[in-house]
Amino acid sequence: MMTERTSMPLANLQKRIASFVIDDIVVALLLLAIFYNQLTELASYIPSVITPESIEIFKTHMNQFSVQNVLLIVALKILYHGLLIWQNGMTMGKYLMKIRVVEVENNQKPTLFKAFLRAVLRVGSEMTFYLGFVLAFFLPLKQTLHDKLSGCIVIDA
Repeated sequence: MMTERTSMPLANLQKRIASFVIDDIVVALLLLAIFYNQLTELASYIPSVITPESIEIFKTHMNQFSVQNVLLIVALKILYHGLLIWQNGMTMGKYLMKIRVVEVENNQKPTLFKAFLRAVLRVGSEMTFYLGFVLAFFLPLKQTLHDKLSGCIVIDA
């Protein structure tokens, strides 16, 4: 499908979903590397014998880990998506799927502001049960909420 404002074909939803999965795996591996020591320590609290007390101890340590690191995790996701989209319009997943993000108005890679706006809104969509992603199934340009609000589309590279 060609867009009204570009001669480039829109990326199909299968490629976008595959790109999303690949990017989540890449980010998860980065987080695993960053938090390896904390995660191995957290794993030591997994009970070998499940009792209400052992579950409570594990939950307490898991909650502490989450509270201590939520901002770093969100920041890493925003940096990953924002910097890579700004740099060349592609994350690792988009590169492997041969798709890229461009601005609707000029078919160029997004500016720094638009790339980071898109990244922040993307994380927001993730935190709200991925509701912002559902729009891509219904909008004519297959835009997610973060695409629409940042003035971007995803096309075949």
